[in-house]
Amino acid sequence: MNNHKSDKKYKTRAKLIIKLLPYLRKNGLQSVRMDEIAKVMEISRATLYKYFSTKEEIIGFIVDAFIEYMNEETFYPLETDQSFGTRFQQIFELSVSLTEYFTDIFLQELEASYPDWYDRLNEAMKQREQLVLAFYEEGIQKGIFNDINGKLLIKQDELLRGMFNVKYLMTNQITVQQILVDYYNLKKIQLFKPEKLSAIDDAIMMPRIEYLTQKITRNLF
Repeated sequence: MNNHKSDKKYKTRAKLIIKLLPYLRKNGLQSVRMDEIAKVMEISRATLYKYFSTKEEIIGFIVDAFIEYMNEETFYPLETDQSFGTRFQQIFELSVSLTEYFTDIFLQELEASYPDWYDRLNEAMKQREQLVLAFYEEGIQKGIFNDINGKLLIKQDELLRGMFNVKYLMTNQITVQQILVDYYNLKKIQLFKPEKLSAIDDAIMMPRIEYLTQKITRNLF
């Protein structure tokens, strides 16, 4: 763990950002003002400026935090069929979290208003994509995965952005949890050969899906 994460100021800043993220997800970056940010964070403007001097600093903190989040993804040696199942679940969980927070409007406004931060984030996401693609390729070579285009599997995750939408959920009478469970099963069946599906322990994944469901639902409504 990075040393700064044990710093009291960093922990407070992180807690404040967690309160802000759902608001930015819905409203974007460009129009939000510091007084609105303070209100969402439930602190005074004076307190806000103790932790963040500008909106740019807030955006930078968010981007850096997500880059660290991606870098902490554990890519340990794959020695058994079960290790491929565990890695698949880790990738699924992080991919859902990134897709949920990085909405189209967030990414578009980040690129337009904060191009340097966008480039940093984009580069980190590309690096993660290469690691995921290498994982898919190793699974294919070892006869665990179907011979499928890994880039299509990654691109598929973007479909979730349109589904994590109140109008979509209500129109189709579906819950966030149903989407996540069905999508998890879809990815699993697409990737793993039928005789290798037993390598995945679904009992481990269900509590994680429940946690993701609660987080996403809370941010939507």
